[in-house]
Amino acid sequence: MIGGDKLEFEIRPNPRPVADAERAALLANPGFGQIFTDHMVTVRYAEGKGWYDARVEPRAPIPMDPATAVLHYAQEIFEGLKAYHAADGGVTLFRPDANAARFIASGARMAMPALPEQVFLDSLRHLITIDRQWIPAGDDGSLYLRPFMFASEVFLGVRPAREYLYAVIASPVGSYFSGGVKPVTVWASSVYTRAAPGGTGAAKCGGNYAASLVAQAEAIEHGCDQVVFLDAVQRQYVDELGGMNVFFVYDDGSLVTPPLTGAILPGITRESVITLARRAGHQVVEQPVSLAQWQADAASGRLREAFACGTAAVITPIGRVRSADGEFTVADGGPGEVTMALRQSLVDLQRGRGADPDGWVHRVF
Repeated sequence: MIGGDKLEFEIRPNPRPVADAERAALLANPGFGQIFTDHMVTVRYAEGKGWYDARVEPRAPIPMDPATAVLHYAQEIFEGLKAYHAADGGVTLFRPDANAARFIASGARMAMPALPEQVFLDSLRHLITIDRQWIPAGDDGSLYLRPFMFASEVFLGVRPAREYLYAVIASPVGSYFSGGVKPVTVWASSVYTRAAPGGTGAAKCGGNYAASLVAQAEAIEHGCDQVVFLDAVQRQYVDELGGMNVFFVYDDGSLVTPPLTGAILPGITRESVITLARRAGHQVVEQPVSLAQWQADAASGRLREAFACGTAAVITPIGRVRSADGEFTVADGGPGEVTMALRQSLVDLQRGRGADPDGWVHRVF
């Protein structure tokens, strides 16, 4: 079937899948993003033809001409979400429709064609079904899904490509940070910024992450786990971490998070946390927070907790903040009560252990 909002996927099982014993050994300690399943999804697009040739096939290298457009002009987007073992033995996805919508929005910003939401959702379902045995057990284990799309046309002109490849790969993962859930130390970069107004900050494209890597290296040099970026205009307001949104918890129980200005990625975990926090009785305000205010509120005791959130790391406490001007600690530097309660609520919901009034949990089977 060619084009349209729904495609028939051709299923080509891997004739040489990883042996059961080898897979079990790999799943015992998968780490993050280092191990991959037996299969992948590919779907092609051509201008005037639409989406076609949808397949589930053995995971393999993607042949690429040296003049493939993505290698020269970085026309590429991606998503990240997880499949979980549910409490009743089934498998769930958390808000995959929101990922599908963000994928379309990212594509629009990068002048790329819209992948129909149903094709996005079907691609996940097919890959999870054929690689179900790769989902790790345990509360920290999940199957990380990486849908991505890039300009596959072979040409060197500066214009939107006319051909694209959409693909999904899967990786069994454990905790994002080694050692499990513990407070992280972040480096506030005064040299590098992540995105500027009118730029691609709200799109989930590879270039945003490439631009963050030198700042992340700077953070590691200073003994920090992650970098936190400030705004590109005034260089004083907190934007987000390299791959996570930020929240602040105050002594009156309220939460504050930087607003979506177009320079910050609209995180699905961020939006979910706002909803869960309000449902738990917390006031949540979206407003700018400067690095100076963060430090002053921590010193006065008004700020009780800070945390970062995203698909990969879920919710992670922030214990310390370092910058070229010094260092400060948030409260006692440990994980906060509100932070950990929100994390538990989110994890329970993702794994089908809690009430789901918003219909966020999608059962694969």
